[in-house]
Amino acid sequence: MTKTFTRRMAVASLSLALLGAGTAQAQAQTAYPSQPIKFIVPYPAGGATDVLARMVAQKMQDSWQQTVVVENKPGAGGTIGNNLVAKAPADGHTVLFGIVALVQQMTLMKLPYDPIKDFAPISRVAISPSVLAAAPNLPINNLPEFIKLVKAEPGKHSIGSYGPGTSAHLQGALLNLQSGLDLTHVPYQGGAPLVTAMMGGQLSSAFFDAGSSKQHLPKFKLLGVTGTERLSWLPNVPTLKEQGLNSYEPMGWFGLFLPAATPKAVVDKFSAETQRILKLPDVREKIEAMGLIPGGESIENFAKVVKSDADIYARIIRDAKITLN
Repeated sequence: MTKTFTRRMAVASLSLALLGAGTAQAQAQTAYPSQPIKFIVPYPAGGATDVLARMVAQKMQDSWQQTVVVENKPGAGGTIGNNLVAKAPADGHTVLFGIVALVQQMTLMKLPYDPIKDFAPISRVAISPSVLAAAPNLPINNLPEFIKLVKAEPGKHSIGSYGPGTSAHLQGALLNLQSGLDLTHVPYQGGAPLVTAMMGGQLSSAFFDAGSSKQHLPKFKLLGVTGTERLSWLPNVPTLKEQGLNSYEPMGWFGLFLPAATPKAVVDKFSAETQRILKLPDVREKIEAMGLIPGGESIENFAKVVKSDADIYARIIRDAKITLN
């Protein structure tokens, strides 16, 4: 009798605990958002990251009838803004609008946060392919001809980037590594001077972010694109994978993150709203007009992308012996 009573009490206690947990999750989801939401953009205003963040923030504000503001917190390659969100209250009201540099930096520098453990991935907002381009004055028309030219003229050719440790830098180092080239890395402070240098013949080549350079790409000789499929708006430019190069499957991304300890109900609600927004025809049209691919996948899929990209870039950085010193 006593044993039976004890078992019944244990079952009842467990049921109440589960009910309580479920009720707490439901309350967290129903009450959220309970105050203005801040989108932290760790880069200056005006760039693609800022434009995309404001687009999503406005749609979310219209839907939830709650203020959603965008705050630009640039500095230290984005780490200032990233750290602010990593250390923010985990209540879903402070959100990171980050980019792929978040996971690239973990192998390049000592960070005050862990890009994998300290953030809860929500979804990619947009995906940004990179395009390998050659200067218009070079006597080549495709990647094999470019590789042959560089090998025939050792020490003469260069590859530009948006700065040390950026995707363009890592992609150029990988090209040297896999193709046996000696392209000299020349970093620039942003896209505008990089385009100018290419047009002026100061550079032989560069990896351009399609989102910020779409309008300039027709000026160059396009040799290949990152990713696993050709771009719809550059159907005649083969992927680098097609041409026998490895580890060029990752593409740049712009994504949303919450602090890791944010309640699951809040994370799920935020993700569902983000995915809804990214299915809207006008949002997709604007993203595609920027030369980007609309995102909007599940939490689980984005988490896999974040982890996979972190591993791939870590390997590239180690194999190419890239440092920021």
